[in-house]
Amino acid sequence: MSILKDLSHLQLASIFISSGAQAFLGPGQQQVRKVADAGIPQPNIAMELNGAAMVIGGTMLALGFAPRLAATILIGCLIPTTLVGHPFWKEEDQAARRNQEIQFAKNLGLLGGLIKVLLDG
Repeated sequence: MSILKDLSHLQLASIFISSGAQAFLGPGQQQVRKVADAGIPQPNIAMELNGAAMVIGGTMLALGFAPRLAATILIGCLIPTTLVGHPFWKEEDQAARRNQEIQFAKNLGLLGGLIKVLLDG
């Protein structure tokens, strides 16, 4: 069972490592604009810090190093990322709204996985 737990942590961590690296190395202008529109100061720096935290937390989780701390870091990144990055309620175009709803729901699923890690260690 330990192998399955380790594998599940690795799988869960992969999205945070890849998207965190992307945000850290070169956040897209659309994402930066969303962060700025949310009133977050220094949106480029905020994106880079959030990306770095996701890479660190994701790597910790993937390696099995302090998984509860890793999950806490990732939850702290995921909540604002979800609210700022996928505000489906603001979309007027039906296709764009549906896409944002899917991304929002995906992040809720990730949040559930992180809460499970937090509770189980």
